[in-house]
Amino acid sequence: MSDTVLRRKVTGTPSRSGRRLRRRDLAEGKVSWPLTILLALGSLTVLVPLYFTVVTALKTPAQLGGAGFGVPESWTWSNFADAWRLTNFPQAAGNSLMLTVGALVLTLLTNSLVSYAIARQMAHHKVFKGLYFYFVSALFVPFPIIMLPVVKLTAQLGLDNQIGLVLLYTVYGLAFNIFVFVAYIKSIPLELEEAARIDGASTWAVFWRIVFPLLAPMNATVAILTVIWVWNDFMLPLVILSQRDDLTLPLTQYVFQSQFNTNYTVAFASYLMQMAPLLLVYVVAQRWVISGVTRGAIK
Repeated sequence: MSDTVLRRKVTGTPSRSGRRLRRRDLAEGKVSWPLTILLALGSLTVLVPLYFTVVTALKTPAQLGGAGFGVPESWTWSNFADAWRLTNFPQAAGNSLMLTVGALVLTLLTNSLVSYAIARQMAHHKVFKGLYFYFVSALFVPFPIIMLPVVKLTAQLGLDNQIGLVLLYTVYGLAFNIFVFVAYIKSIPLELEEAARIDGASTWAVFWRIVFPLLAPMNATVAILTVIWVWNDFMLPLVILSQRDDLTLPLTQYVFQSQFNTNYTVAFASYLMQMAPLLLVYVVAQRWVISGVTRGAIK
């Protein structure tokens, strides 16, 4: 027995013929049942809570005493009307929409620009490399640790409003966004920028006309993650906003909870109403999320 065969048997390394068979199975589209079963079980973690939310939103409080997963005897659509009225849904949804759009636009414009400066300079200047690790290290700082100083500072600066909240979302998203943007920008060939500079383009023109359009897949990924985060966030609006007219959808859903009781049916109807726009956004834009991640990994 040769040393190569013996080494493969000891280490468990597949032979060349075994690798060919695996590639042939993938090319022929054969189903991998273990992976299929694993994906099916994983999908239940999403589908089961979603089903429970839908059936609860369509029940009456009296029907909650039975099986929680049972289909409602009669569909109670009035729960959605009550949720619309109690949460003042149009105003709350408008506040959430303004925060989401503002944070999204400011995040894409500023975070990509900062990431470009760091990505192109960190190889030549230690200061930019230190800035990169400084920003990324913020991923490991829990928000409750800095919550009280942030609340006090925003109040002193008069930023305990929607404008201050947009700025905080932009800053707090900087750590993760720099992490993904820098890795993607490094994959963009420098020759493209050099050709533009030879034609007389400035640094600003190179970024906005060459680099930023090439960031489209990663911009889509960051945009979707930012939208999901800002739209669903509860903690930051709770501790920052001081005016009742500025309350977002997650905050207005507090109305369903009292000291001794919770109106579960109307509350779950409100959760579905809040969830619907994000589900639509994700269904439409999920291919850009996958595209941005895979392109950043391949290049």
